[in-house]
Amino acid sequence: MSKKTVKDLRGFAGTHVFVRVDYNVPLEDGRITDETRIRASLPTLEYLIKGGARLVLASHLGRPKKGPTPELSLGPVAVRLGELLHREVKVASDCVGDDVRKQAEALKDGGVLLLENVRFHPEEEKNDPAFARRLALDTRSTVFVNDAFGSAHRAHASTEGVAHHVKRALAGLLMEKEIRYLDMAVHPKERPLVAALGGAKVSDKIQVIEALLERVDALLVGGGMAYTFFRAKGFPTGKSLVEEDKVPLAAELLKKGTGKIVLPVDHVVASKFAADAEHRELPAQEVPDGWMGLDIGPITRRAYAERLRAAKVVVWNGPMGVFEMKPFAEGTLAIARAMADSKAVTIVGGGDSVAAVTQMGLADKIDHVSTGGGASLEFLAGETLPGVACLEEA
Repeated sequence: MSKKTVKDLRGFAGTHVFVRVDYNVPLEDGRITDETRIRASLPTLEYLIKGGARLVLASHLGRPKKGPTPELSLGPVAVRLGELLHREVKVASDCVGDDVRKQAEALKDGGVLLLENVRFHPEEEKNDPAFARRLALDTRSTVFVNDAFGSAHRAHASTEGVAHHVKRALAGLLMEKEIRYLDMAVHPKERPLVAALGGAKVSDKIQVIEALLERVDALLVGGGMAYTFFRAKGFPTGKSLVEEDKVPLAAELLKKGTGKIVLPVDHVVASKFAADAEHRELPAQEVPDGWMGLDIGPITRRAYAERLRAAKVVVWNGPMGVFEMKPFAEGTLAIARAMADSKAVTIVGGGDSVAAVTQMGLADKIDHVSTGGGASLEFLAGETLPGVACLEEA
């Protein structure tokens, strides 16, 4: 898959460019606690600013339910973005309307206007055509650039609808990078391709597992989802997390993925779901009554790490254990280290997986750390992302 990008724009000085960014950042008392998504947008913005574009930025923040919510205002984001861009970033009082028109018309070449939270309008998530048209017209935009991969799986007015009311619809540099790397796992050209999937539930990743089984050479399973597979194999699982209604599906996947699906051979079990719980390392088919599995064991860690280091392309999504509790974080950390040590093309997605490589200072040793959670999963599952499909083909 290949899309035209901002690099395909020519002579865009003075052009109003509507850029959908992903500034859905965590806030505490109006303070940004993680600015990764803001920094990820800088290459696209700096490229457009250098060329003299007049930038109108749009994003959502949180899930406002009843219109404008002061604590979900993008005001703090505008301040920090201005510091990072070394220029003033004006913030609009809304994302459509007379004031927005006036502020958009007042923009100079290289100027930046950040619209207020688009989800303050219910029409945004409904992808209302009239609202999408207003986003383009009221901001005087003739070019749409989508750089919000994390929201590309949603057909919303600012991620898909506005593309139909401008002359050009292009990918930002972050969007282009996401597509390029994730496509290596969807259409692999080098082997072996190894995927490591963790997280709590099989149901969250059913489509991804089914799609990857057709492409990967090995699918390494960890996290809570492993116990639904264990139940399907007849192993005792104690009080471990098991999706009872998904056990038959897990059995079907094991049959379909014979020789590809790799399950833990040992694990760390605990007497309760707590950091101070008594815990033991046991073979995978052993769980004391009333105990629960909370991480992959040391033998599995070494085996998974060897698989990852021997691969040509590796994609990892989801923790191998209860990463938030130190006694059960080693499995996730082992995968992070193996990814960093691998000579393969390495791709990491999912909040906890990204957190692991970031907290260990390994993010710069990963070829691509995805900004999209649900979007990356749907992409890997081979689904069409509306916010990508609406962009011009290369």
